[in-house]
Amino acid sequence: MRFRFLGNHGWMLPFAALAFCTALAAAPAPKLQAAQQAPPDNTKQNKDKTAPTADQQSMSPADQAITQKIRKSIHDDDTLSTYAHNVKIITQNGKVTLRGPVKSEDEKANILAKAVAIAGADNVTNELEVAPTSN
Repeated sequence: MRFRFLGNHGWMLPFAALAFCTALAAAPAPKLQAAQQAPPDNTKQNKDKTAPTADQQSMSPADQAITQKIRKSIHDDDTLSTYAHNVKIITQNGKVTLRGPVKSEDEKANILAKAVAIAGADNVTNELEVAPTSN
């Protein structure tokens, strides 16, 4: 007994596969568009060894507690953008440095106020930058 899976139309599957592959081969390759703007590059900023970077966060319990309180205060504020929620908070010996982009001057002031409320005005260095708006 013969089992005929494709019945009388057994020629259709190979023909359809051949037609599909031919159409793919004949289609023009998509052109890669030139980048409209240069990708973000903060290499120069990262070479500045005088300013603390995130990997220089102190491991002391007091410094970690300050950083955690500021981060929680920022995170709990739903009015802030994703940029603002991801700013760097680096605490060394009770001194806090804020770094990274934010969407507006209002966000910059808001984050600074949160850090000052927790660490004190004399203990906060504000290096936040307003990110350029994209068109």
